Amino acid sequence: MHLVRRLRVPGLVTGCLKTARRSRTSGISANLDIRGIYPPITTPFNQNEQVDYNKLEENLNKYSKVPFRGFVVQGSNGEYVYLTSEERIEVVKSVSKSVTKDKLVIAGSGCESSIATIHMTERMAEAGAHAVLVVTPSYYRGRMDNRALIQHYTQVANASPVPVILYSVPGNTGLDLPVEAAVTLSQHPNIVGLKDSGGDVTRQMGIAGLKQAMDWFGYHGGKCRSPLCPLSELEAKQLNSIFTSNGWLSHF
Repeated sequence: MHLVRRLRVPGLVTGCLKTARRSRTSGISANLDIRGIYPPITTPFNQNEQVDYNKLEENLNKYSKVPFRGFVVQGSNGEYVYLTSEERIEVVKSVSKSVTKDKLVIAGSGCESSIATIHMTERMAEAGAHAVLVVTPSYYRGRMDNRALIQHYTQVANASPVPVILYSVPGNTGLDLPVEAAVTLSQHPNIVGLKDSGGDVTRQMGIAGLKQAMDWFGYHGGKCRSPLCPLSELEAKQLNSIFTSNGWLSHF
């Protein structure tokens, strides 16, 4: 239980990487220290709902002014479930090329099946990811008990060329990663942490609210990809009121 508490930090990815089973042939050691803050970045879309890679790069240039340890790509904020497989890979490639070598890229590679997750993990490692974030499979959530989840994550971790971080986001999946499974999986040498999004800040206004706030603060938030809808006029006013009353928009 102590180990799980050490790894469970709501909204952030943190922890110390244990010796990985394999390592990327890069300048980064297999004994990678991933302690630090990693913002889960959004995916900008243009008016035609195509990924806007130029705006993604501009956002990254602004993020680079903050001493983040790295970035989480293709988490829930990145709307990865609405991207094609090729778009998911291209976004990781774009981020990897845009950030400096001292920044770590953690890429969401989760899919519903173990074999698809392994394939996506391998491709994301080739695209430049230093570690992968693997969400709990949830379509058959009623069958995702300890045995199934331990089997899934063990297969992925055994095959992954980069370290694996468990990802629990019950607000989206309807499935909590059980503590018993997390404790067992924490013993795997290629599983290095847990991102617990049980208290995700996007719950009130969703991704649309996050992107609206980004626009206010000078970043490229832009549209969500359908079927996600933009904020209504009332929701936008409510969010603006919250930000204004807290003084967050006083300089914008």
